[in-house]
Amino acid sequence: MSENIEKNKCLIIGSGPAGYTAAIYAGRADLKPIVYQGLQPGGQLTITTEVDNFPGYPEGVKGPEMMEDLKKQSERFGTDVRFGIITRVDFSGKPLKAWADDGKEIRADAVIIATGASAKWLGLESEKKFMGQGVSGCATCDGFFYRGQDVAIVGGGDTAAEEATYLAKLCRKVYMIHRRDELRASKAMQHKVRNTPNIEMLWSHVPVEVLGDFKGVNGLRVKNVKTGEERDLPVTGFFVAIGHQPNSDIFRGQLDIHENGYIVTIPGSTRTSVEGVFAAGDVQDHYYRQAVTAAGTGCMAAIEAERYLSSEK
Repeated sequence: MSENIEKNKCLIIGSGPAGYTAAIYAGRADLKPIVYQGLQPGGQLTITTEVDNFPGYPEGVKGPEMMEDLKKQSERFGTDVRFGIITRVDFSGKPLKAWADDGKEIRADAVIIATGASAKWLGLESEKKFMGQGVSGCATCDGFFYRGQDVAIVGGGDTAAEEATYLAKLCRKVYMIHRRDELRASKAMQHKVRNTPNIEMLWSHVPVEVLGDFKGVNGLRVKNVKTGEERDLPVTGFFVAIGHQPNSDIFRGQLDIHENGYIVTIPGSTRTSVEGVFAAGDVQDHYYRQAVTAAGTGCMAAIEAERYLSSEK
């Protein structure tokens, strides 16, 4: 076999809570997993300053620190964690094949996909500048830190409406910004927003700049798209809820994928449309998108992979 071809029992594509948890379980099952970390080693939590809702951290933990803990734990059980990207896969036969960005071909008996999803952003320079310092893509994750404060959220779909009403329970005031003059959200969610007294709708507005200093966000500049008029909102938090993009592109044509880009798994499991291929975390979960649920499906995927390999023997 060529030195550029490597054979192994279990390949895990992607890191983050799903990938590393799968690696911990696979390592303990003596599957000697290989993890390719992907474009964002550690996943979305590496751009989160404080994680306050993951069990086992009573004082909270910084996202990057938590991911480093999970990585070390997986390595303790024999996981080979590699900095690199899987650029192509071929699941048409056995063994399953994947190619890394350094040209190496991995032939695996089982593959666990944990490539996650990426929040869609507006693309403002100031949005990047204050990421994790007042700018967030997840109200459920970070809303607690803004208890009793004024915040803003941009978006017009069900997720934005749901997150706005969630924030309204914690925050003094929520500005909901939408570029159109009506929401795209379902009628039920629109009704919920309209009946929440501390949500103020800013119709036909777009954010143009996140304002702040070394302490973090202290305002948001918005523009009326009809009049061109700008105003500054006195907020300490800005939530972007314009959707998520699952990182599933390289699996198109190989696996069944929903129209929205999420990998299809058999209900109650992490099994995909191809035997021996499992999907865990946000790449297959468009509903919860939490670190703890991602970790749970990572556990499921590793157990299912181990049982699959045992049955193959």
